[in-house]
Amino acid sequence: MTARSVLRVLAALVVAPIALAAQTGYVTMSDSARLYYRIIGKAADTIIAIHGGPGIDQESIFGDLKVLGEHHTVIFYDQRGGGRSTLPTDTTTLVVKRQIQDLDELRKHFKLERVTLVAHSYGPLLAASYAIAHPQNVKRMVFFGPIPPRRGDFFTVYGKNLNARLDSTQRAKMRVASREMTSPTGDTRKGCSDYWAIATRPRLAEPDRTMPLLKSDICAGDPAGIRYGNVTSNRIIMNSYGDWDLRPQLRTLQVPLLVVHGEQETIPMELVQEWVTSMPNASLYKVPRAAHYTYAERPEFVWPAVEAFLTLSKK
Repeated sequence: MTARSVLRVLAALVVAPIALAAQTGYVTMSDSARLYYRIIGKAADTIIAIHGGPGIDQESIFGDLKVLGEHHTVIFYDQRGGGRSTLPTDTTTLVVKRQIQDLDELRKHFKLERVTLVAHSYGPLLAASYAIAHPQNVKRMVFFGPIPPRRGDFFTVYGKNLNARLDSTQRAKMRVASREMTSPTGDTRKGCSDYWAIATRPRLAEPDRTMPLLKSDICAGDPAGIRYGNVTSNRIIMNSYGDWDLRPQLRTLQVPLLVVHGEQETIPMELVQEWVTSMPNASLYKVPRAAHYTYAERPEFVWPAVEAFLTLSKK
């Protein structure tokens, strides 16, 4: 495919505002847990959207990623342990192996042979783990603001970068809001809104300009799911990955991958580049004046590039 051909594809893919009705429901897993889903679009090409966290839900990406429904069918779902999905009393089911199995059972429920996985933040770690376990079921992947393919000192570096963008007053207010959000007697939605009103700012390159552009509402989910996800799921699911390093397995994974990462992201670019250096069919799109929510911060760059990748990598 020549550079001129790529430009023609980009020019043809103008993303317009959409108002698509969503189909909602539950899929029952083999262990009787239920996953809440929402589907938009009617195209033959199907995407499964994987939210971040772990422990949050599809509300964190739905408002911004539903634009994909203009050209694709998109299945959003709440991962086990968050949102409107089952919040298990048996926390031994909150492990990566079960999350992979849930995703595969979701794929089978909708009778999908091969799917595209679009994932944000923590979501790419789950998406890649699934692709390694079931490479024949994955057509291609898009990662927005991914955590790295290996743990290393990621959390230390990331935490330092994030805290550098907050002052002591903001951090104190976040602690108060977090207690309100997670307390069984607190106002969960207010605490969540107060928390993320501050916590979102360091995750944006130009928060004063771009905060109003975010269409997803991370606090719109079920209050019980918000509390459970923050108190229980995040810690247990993340710990189940241990000292992860997917790079050796990624080297044999032939699935095409596009990584979209903001140049002002608190997740270090040099660590994220390891997705690309580890996979034979991966590319990195660096987005200027953007951080963790590239698709909302610079949609005029991101969506044409994503649609071009999805079109050119179609098989």
